[in-house]
Amino acid sequence: MDPGYSSEPYPVETVPLQDRRHEVSPGQPGDPTGVQYTVVNVPTEPPTDYLVWSLCNFVYGNIFCLGLVALIYSVRARDRKVVGDQDGARRHASTARALNITATVLISLLVFLCIVVPLALIAETARYHYRHYSYN
Repeated sequence: MDPGYSSEPYPVETVPLQDRRHEVSPGQPGDPTGVQYTVVNVPTEPPTDYLVWSLCNFVYGNIFCLGLVALIYSVRARDRKVVGDQDGARRHASTARALNITATVLISLLVFLCIVVPLALIAETARYHYRHYSYN
């Protein structure tokens, strides 16, 4: 046997795999730094019930009774909000909003057509009469 030969083929070195400043893993009991958890309750703001918009659509343009239905859903949303049912209030408010948008668009189109179409007809009639009677 060779006296310079060891039983292991390579020399053994001790190399730390991690920085061992703390003997305990972070977050474990006994950790000097300790981990604290804080629960924060963020209050969500209550959903809008669109009651004023529904009232305007009901009073000024209740086309296809959309204003009435929107008003009903707005009142339901307000009732759900008072009771504390935020999800129910959001659902009813979302329906009221969709109905209000539809009613507002239809009313705007109706007003636009009631103003623009007669003005266009009057202008065309005036142009026709001007051309027809100006040569005589």
